[in-house]
Amino acid sequence: MDVNAASPAVVSVTAPNPLLSTAPLPDFAAIQPGHIQPAISELLEEARQALAQVTAPDAPADYETLSRVLNVATERLGTAWGAVGHLNAVANTPALREAYNAVLPAVTEFYTGLGANEALYAKYKAIAGGQGLSAERRQLLKHAIRDFVLSGAELSGEAKERFAKIQERSAEIAQAFSEHVMDATDSWSLFATAQEMQGVPPDVQANARAAAEKDGREGFKLTLHFPVYMPVMQYAEDRSLRERLYRAYVTRASELAEKPEFDNSPLMQELLALRQEESLLLGFNNFAEASLVPKMATSPAQVMDFLRDLAARAKPYAQRDLDELRDFAKAALQMPALEAWDLAYVSEKLKEARYAFSDQEVRQYLTLPRVLEGLFRIVDRLFGVQLVPAQASVWHESVQFCELRRDGQLIGQVYLDLFARNGKRPGAWMDEVRSRWSRPDLAKSSSGSSSSSSTEQIPVAHLVCNFPQGADGKPALLTHDDVITLFHECGHGLHHLLTRVAELGVSGISGVEWDAVELPSQFMENFCWEWEVVQQLSGHVDTGASLPRELFDKMLAAKNFQAGLQTLRQIEFALFDMRLHAEPGSETRIQDLLNEVRAEVSVNPPPEFNRFQHSFSHIFAGGYAAGYYSYKWAEVLSADCWSAFEEEGVFNPDTGRRYLEEILSMGSVRDAMDNFKAFRGREPKIDALLRHQGMA
Repeated sequence: MDVNAASPAVVSVTAPNPLLSTAPLPDFAAIQPGHIQPAISELLEEARQALAQVTAPDAPADYETLSRVLNVATERLGTAWGAVGHLNAVANTPALREAYNAVLPAVTEFYTGLGANEALYAKYKAIAGGQGLSAERRQLLKHAIRDFVLSGAELSGEAKERFAKIQERSAEIAQAFSEHVMDATDSWSLFATAQEMQGVPPDVQANARAAAEKDGREGFKLTLHFPVYMPVMQYAEDRSLRERLYRAYVTRASELAEKPEFDNSPLMQELLALRQEESLLLGFNNFAEASLVPKMATSPAQVMDFLRDLAARAKPYAQRDLDELRDFAKAALQMPALEAWDLAYVSEKLKEARYAFSDQEVRQYLTLPRVLEGLFRIVDRLFGVQLVPAQASVWHESVQFCELRRDGQLIGQVYLDLFARNGKRPGAWMDEVRSRWSRPDLAKSSSGSSSSSSTEQIPVAHLVCNFPQGADGKPALLTHDDVITLFHECGHGLHHLLTRVAELGVSGISGVEWDAVELPSQFMENFCWEWEVVQQLSGHVDTGASLPRELFDKMLAAKNFQAGLQTLRQIEFALFDMRLHAEPGSETRIQDLLNEVRAEVSVNPPPEFNRFQHSFSHIFAGGYAAGYYSYKWAEVLSADCWSAFEEEGVFNPDTGRRYLEEILSMGSVRDAMDNFKAFRGREPKIDALLRHQGMA
C-alpha cells in the first residue's frame, strides 16, 4: 500500500487481510485502510470469546491455561491494533485516520472492560494466592491485580458504567488532540525571500527551495516541522521572519492560530475534567494521586517538593544565563530588548563568540549514515550485540530495518523511521511492535515446565525521529542535539530489545515504573560527550575527516551552556503538569495555572500569547499525564548510573555487563529502585546530575 495515498485502495474480498496474519512481522506495505475494520472486528470477537472461556465458572484458576487462551488472543489483537496505530502516527492520511477513528471506540471499550472484569480479577487473585510461582509470575500478578483496581474492577453499577464511558471518551479526546497538533503543523507554511533567508544553513535553504518549487512557487517554503523551524530560529538574521515563525509555532492548535478549527482548548478542558472524575470514582482525591500508584514517587507533594528543590538549585544559574544573553544582545547585536523569538538566535551567536564554534560547523561532521554506523559499533562494544541491516515490509521508502544479533543468533528487530514529513507526528519516540515472550501456544513441553527457546517470540521495536532530509544529493546532516536524541531513543529500544525476561507484562519496558523508564534512554545520551565515541560518529560530509579534537573540546566546554535555563524549562513543564492533575477544577484555569508556575520557577516567562500547552502531547495525548516529572526524576538515576562508568571506565566490560544484567535486561521483575541498588550498591544521589550539568 502507498500509505501516503489520499484514499483507500479497493480491497479484494478474496485477498488475505494482512492484519490477520500470524507472521512474526506486520506487512506494513500491504495494510490498507479498508483492512482495519474487518480485521479488528474479527480479532475483537476472538478476544471476547477467549475472555468468556477463561472467566467461565468451571475454568481453572491456572495461569498457563489463562495465558494460552486469553493472552494469545489479546496479544494478537494488540499486535494488529499496534500496527494500525503506528501507521496512524507516521503515515497519516484522511482515509487511514477515518478507519482508525471508526474502530477506536470498540477497541477502547474492550480493553476497558478487560481491565475491569470482575471474574477475571477473581481468577488473577486466586492464581496469585497459589504456590510455586516464579519471580516473574509473582511480579506480573502483583502488577495485574494493582492495575485491575486502577481500571475499575472493584467498581459496580452506575460507577462502573460511567468509568467505562470516561475511558472511551478520553481515548477519543487524546486522538483528536494529536490530530489537531499534526494538522496545525502540516497546514501552516510561509514563503520567504532570499533576503529573509540570510544566515540560514545552505542545506536547510536547499530543502526549502525544493519544497517551494514542488508547490509551483518561488522563494523558500518554511514550515513548522522542527528540522525547518529550529534552524531558522537559530540562524535567520531577519528578526521579523523569526517572530512570524515563533508566533505560528507557539500558538499551534490554539484559539490564537490561523486555523481555529484545530483549537485544542475545549479538548484539554474536557479531558482534565474526565480525569478528575475518574480519580474520584477510584477513591482518590485527584488524578495525580491515581497516576502515581504504579510509579516510584509516592505522592504529588513529594514530586512537587523534588521539582521545587531542583528549581531552587538551578535558578541562580538560569538567571546568570539570561543576564549573559541580554548583555551580549545589547553589546554585540544592538538589541536593547531580548524577545522570545530572539533567544535561539542570540544563544547561537553567544555560543559562537564564546566558544568559537557553531552548531552549523558541527553538523558538517555528523552525517546520518556515519552516526548510525558509529552507534551500531558502540552498542556492539557495550553489550556484545550487532545491529545488521535486513529486509522487511515498511510504510515509507526511507524506513530502515535491522536485526539484532548476539553470537550470530537473532535476538531482536528494529525499524528506524528517522525523517520528518507530512502525515507524521512530531517528536521522537520508541514503541513496541512485539515483546519477548515464551509463547504458551507454541510450547512443546507437556510437563508444564518452561518452554524451549524455539517457542520464544523475539522483541521488535519502532525507533522514530524527525530529522531533516539530505539536500543536493548529500546525506542528512545532524546537529549534536539530534545525535543525542537518536541515542536517547536507542536507549529505550535497547531496554525493550535486550531483556532476558520472557514473560508478558514484565518483559522489556512492560511494567517498569514510568518515572524510571527514562533511565536507559538518558544513560545513552552520555556517550555523545565522549571523545572516543564522537570520533566513531563523525565524518565530514565532503572530506570524510573525523571531527577535530579542537572542535570537540569547544563543544565540551559549551556542554552546560545555558543548562540553568534548560533545567528550569523542564521543571516548568513538569510542575505545570503535576499541578494541573493535582488540583481539582484546573480545567477552568489552565492558562492562569501555567502563568502561576512560570511566575514561580521561570526567570524569563514567554509572551502572553504563548500557548505551548495546546501542543503538549506528552500529557494530553501520550502517557505522561501527571508523569512529565519522570524526565528529571529518572535523570537523577541515569546520571548516578553513568558516574559508575566514569569511575570504572566508560567501556569497562565488567561495568557494562553489570549494567546490562542488573538494569537493562531485568524488565520489571524487580522494582526499579531494587534494580538501581543492585547496580550501584546504594540508593541514588542527586550529586552526579548537578555535577554533570555544571550546577554542583
